Amino acid sequence: MLVLAAVFAVLQLANIAGRDTPDTKNYLSYALSLRGDGKREAAAVTIDYACAGRASIARRNQSVDVIRFRAPSPTRRVEESCRAAEWRGVEARLRAGQTGGHTVPFMPERFMRIFEVRPGYPAFLVPFLTVFGMKWGVWAAGVVITVAGGVLVYLILRTLSVPVPLALTGQALYYVLPCGTTAMRPMTEGLLLAATLVAVWGCALVLHAHRLRSGLALIGGSLLALFSVKHSQALFLGLCLAGAGAVLLARRRGGRGVGAIVAVGLAGALGTVLLARALRYPSESESLQDLLTGHFTRPDRTRPWREFLHLEFTFWVEWLRRQLWEPLFVAALAAGAWGALRRPVFGAFLVAAAGTGILTQAAHPDITIWGGRLIVLAWLLPVVGVPLLLERVARERVLLPAQGPPDRAHSLR
Repeated sequence: MLVLAAVFAVLQLANIAGRDTPDTKNYLSYALSLRGDGKREAAAVTIDYACAGRASIARRNQSVDVIRFRAPSPTRRVEESCRAAEWRGVEARLRAGQTGGHTVPFMPERFMRIFEVRPGYPAFLVPFLTVFGMKWGVWAAGVVITVAGGVLVYLILRTLSVPVPLALTGQALYYVLPCGTTAMRPMTEGLLLAATLVAVWGCALVLHAHRLRSGLALIGGSLLALFSVKHSQALFLGLCLAGAGAVLLARRRGGRGVGAIVAVGLAGALGTVLLARALRYPSESESLQDLLTGHFTRPDRTRPWREFLHLEFTFWVEWLRRQLWEPLFVAALAAGAWGALRRPVFGAFLVAAAGTGILTQAAHPDITIWGGRLIVLAWLLPVVGVPLLLERVARERVLLPAQGPPDRAHSLR
């Protein structure tokens, strides 16, 4: 397990910069603010990091461009242009009085409010940025959280008494499938994946190790952590776990443990709703306007739900068309579900946890958002389910009688 984690960490040295997305600046400036940096100081460090990443990508792209590979390096030009553009926007908003909150005003205030209610990931970054600096601190934080996700997969499978080689297979799948790539990005998805895996591990402890208190504590702690990272994910996971457990109870599958998981899931979902309202977090209608107005760069929609439902339908039609064109994801989900349901009770909760990825994508039906990062939680189904499927195949092969060559003396007789 440790060797796999170390190999993964070493491989990540191939790409130190250039992993960020447009939203990364918001999380990094939040973390710097928590560390005590002022607005302009946090803006300077964050902008330098983001622009260095863009320049690195531009340089690498040019180095393999068949026409421009001999041209002078674009690094300086790209960095200067990027810094000038970013500072123009930030300075204009600071002069307009957008100085509240923890984040640097890279976008309109209504949009930045969405990030203000997500302190979990910035707080996680603070010690890494303080010890290692911006560039290496962001990289190290990504490695730690991604390695932790793979280790959690290993622990889940071992709790289910899966043989060590297959548990290591699950850990490796986490690293090589989009889970690992997405978790390494300086965004919330790495923590979302890890926290969701903690909840799945809690379910495994309750159902297979008969460790009710420890398992429920992990599930409850996971939901609390998810609330700090992205509270909608805590709501989705609580509802999905409760729903899966209710179906099992209706079919008279499981017992006290299933009922306890249902209770914790419902408590987490209800607590998320009540606490979000008490803290005046942005509502679902605000998130909807953000989606339909291009991050509040256009006037609010007068009929947002009608437009959202229309977009939802067309999104999934296009999504399915693309999946049929390149069906790896759909095939992986089918294999994972097949393996998960070999353990029907635990498998129902695994499917529920992975289903939060589908719900997250459905809440943001935007086909252009960074290569499927919103749906990445659905990849947990094949990561854990495929080793369970292989376990059955391996055991069936072991149980078959040995088929060696026929005995020569017997054949002569």
